[in-house]
Amino acid sequence: MKDLKHLIYFEDLLQEANNKLVQQAQADGKVCVAYVCENTPEPLLNLPGTFSARLRAPRTGSIDVSTYYLTSFLCEYSRALLERAIEGGYNFADCVITPDGCSMMNRCVENMELLKAISKDKEKFFYQYMEIPMKSDDNGLNLYVLQCKNHILKPLNEVYGIDISEEAIRKAVAEHNHICELIRAIGDFRKGPKPRITGYEFAVITLVSYVAPKYLIAPLLEETLDELTTREPDETSPFRARVVVVGSEVDDTDFIKLVEESGAYVCADRYCYGSFPGRVPILLNDEEDALTQICRAYMKRGQCPRYMNTEKMDGRRQYVADLAEEYGADGIIYQQMKFCDPWAYEKMLGSHILREDFGYPVLAVDRPYAIAGSGQMRTRVQAFVESMEIKKIQGGADNG
Repeated sequence: MKDLKHLIYFEDLLQEANNKLVQQAQADGKVCVAYVCENTPEPLLNLPGTFSARLRAPRTGSIDVSTYYLTSFLCEYSRALLERAIEGGYNFADCVITPDGCSMMNRCVENMELLKAISKDKEKFFYQYMEIPMKSDDNGLNLYVLQCKNHILKPLNEVYGIDISEEAIRKAVAEHNHICELIRAIGDFRKGPKPRITGYEFAVITLVSYVAPKYLIAPLLEETLDELTTREPDETSPFRARVVVVGSEVDDTDFIKLVEESGAYVCADRYCYGSFPGRVPILLNDEEDALTQICRAYMKRGQCPRYMNTEKMDGRRQYVADLAEEYGADGIIYQQMKFCDPWAYEKMLGSHILREDFGYPVLAVDRPYAIAGSGQMRTRVQAFVESMEIKKIQGGADNG
């Protein structure tokens, strides 16, 4: 297929947390609200005068210093973020807001604060910690709304004078929805036997939408969508199977590239900071305040294993099965970052249920934060692709 016009630029943006568009937005006088977890309602971080930046640690090398503070039993994502903070890589941030999605991320951000690792010379810089629900019910919603008021809206208003009115919040939701609609429309080109975009390209585009200011990245996404409508797909696919990648945090697009180089086309993504459910528009009505509706949307659609009520647990497996059916997947890769406790339990049970109850071939793997050059992972994915091919042949023989 013809190269996408902006792909190299998008890849370049992912090389640094403090990318060119973050710098441009700050030059425009906007406040940078950094965050680390999908349970932080993104529209509330993108009010008029602010923009969100999801923290990540591209090109991670040694994490020895952060391991000293966090121990080797915490996930590498949390350790990589702390290491980068200590190195001074997040000094562009004007505040950091984090929910208690997991204890590891809490410890990571707490150590950033204790070590004064970020923006210590910025007089107005602040940290905020949110408590979020573990059950999707009315009590959980009330907690969510209160926490967002006290730990996002109130400090942004009091410290930086940000407009937190109903009108401002609805404007932020409209901008958020525009990004979501673009990403979802781009992602739809993964459907069908001749997709017009690779899983790697889509992963890059989706990740950029989390780490770059929305108002600056939107025009580039619009151009990319227009480009894809006329892009000619390859007549002969280099892929031997279609898979959904499911599980914990993935901001290393090299992992998706590895999967595709091993013969498996990544046709859908259900991982933290992927497009499902993170890029689903939030539909607001005029009968209820926008904040409550945003919190309800995040709570109801959330696929984080932090939610422990039976309906949510069962729904997570059904959600993956529905994605696999909609996008024509032959199998599912259930990945979990090493030492990620919430997703370790979810992967163990989810992979079993998707295999036994829904009939999908499942490869369950744990992985490091940065995976480039992992021969072992490549071998496992290649073997999984071969097993799906054998299943297809056997199924064809049985049907014949």
